[in-house]
Amino acid sequence: MGEFLSMGGYAEFVWSVYALGVAVVIYNVVSARRRMRTALENATLNAARFRNRPQSSRTENGNEL
Repeated sequence: MGEFLSMGGYAEFVWSVYALGVAVVIYNVVSARRRMRTALENATLNAARFRNRPQSSRTENGNEL
């Protein structure tokens, strides 16, 4: 087992690359979740603003003038 972990003398390079790969994957997941949360918050705010607009700025079928 020790020989596997030492990777033939290249362990610091091999394991650092594995660690970097895991860090990139974690960053991508966290970043995507953060962007999704922001997009949902913006969509909710825009929908609330649209619902609360005065009726005079809409036509009969609900579209903007």
